[in-house]
Amino acid sequence: MSSTAEPTPPAPFTADDYRARMARAARSAAEAGLSGLLVAPGPDLVHLTGYQPVPTERLTFLVLVEGQGPVLVVPTLEAPDARQAAGGPALTLRDWTDGKDPYAVTAALLEGRGRYGISDNAWAMHLLGMQRELPGTTYTALTQALPMLRAVKDEQELARLEAAGAAADAAYREILTVRFSGRKETAVAADLAALLREFGHSQVDFTVVGSGPNGANPHHEAGERTIEEGDMVVLDFGGLKHGYGSDTSRTVHVGRPTDEEQRVHDIVREAQQAGCEAVRPGATCQDVDRAARAVIDDAGYGAYFIHRTGHGIGVTTHEPPYMIEGEEQPLVPGMCFSVEPGIYLPGRFGVRIEDIVTVTETGGRRLNNTPRELAIVE
Repeated sequence: MSSTAEPTPPAPFTADDYRARMARAARSAAEAGLSGLLVAPGPDLVHLTGYQPVPTERLTFLVLVEGQGPVLVVPTLEAPDARQAAGGPALTLRDWTDGKDPYAVTAALLEGRGRYGISDNAWAMHLLGMQRELPGTTYTALTQALPMLRAVKDEQELARLEAAGAAADAAYREILTVRFSGRKETAVAADLAALLREFGHSQVDFTVVGSGPNGANPHHEAGERTIEEGDMVVLDFGGLKHGYGSDTSRTVHVGRPTDEEQRVHDIVREAQQAGCEAVRPGATCQDVDRAARAVIDDAGYGAYFIHRTGHGIGVTTHEPPYMIEGEEQPLVPGMCFSVEPGIYLPGRFGVRIEDIVTVTETGGRRLNNTPRELAIVE
């Protein structure tokens, strides 16, 4: 395995960046008819403030209401870390000590009969606590109320996603040089994880290695099966670099493929190309799914394409928007998502090809650029 020199890392986000994001989120909430937002520890809080506490039974909520400054309700013992976060200077902190009622502290910032968006990953005990404190309030999940909250990336975010994609591409190029035959899936997965870290990932989220019949399970976790000559092998891997995600899939073959294996791979490659070509401003998410799915349907394998065509990516490797039938959200420049059709033949093999694509002013641009042809490995 070899590495390349690490490019200059992107400049860190500033307090002004986070201040602008929070103002935009509060404005979007008001436009959606919400009284405000309650943001719990998790990806939404990281995106809006740069603060990443470990979720615990102690309540932490970012309260965003248009026309008011952002307020972070935080346990007193965690307040120093919150102040030191990149977005800390843009926040007013309301800290509470053990033995006090954090729901009362938060309730003082809300309307008694307001309707609020709340993070999907907020703990039930905290939501129920707010409902007890303010029984006249109602709540809706952020991904339903504001699905575009994190969907459109700015130039700095795109730079991070490009760097993550380039690192995943470098890992793929290197994995093609290792031996597959006679090794367990877990060994190849470990190689992939090491390569992602070698090329700058701080976090590895998944390293799918699905060989032979295991490749027919789209989310197969690498297991103890020994990869054999003649196997098709699905590789799907990614994680976080500079706080933003990578996610790419390629399918390789150990030795020479059969005519059927090559044909199925060619169909998936054509479908993936069609999905990428459907990306343009004003098209809908379902248009991307339809374009990719039509190729596989026309080839007679429609029953074996068993998942959506894609998902958004950003501070997490899966987030809105989703490329799926029924999703009529128009594509907007700056959106980033996967295009990853597949065919899965139970008990035999699977094929998936995936790139991250960003919407440009005129179409779409791939953030993964490794060959999509069926690679032969040893």
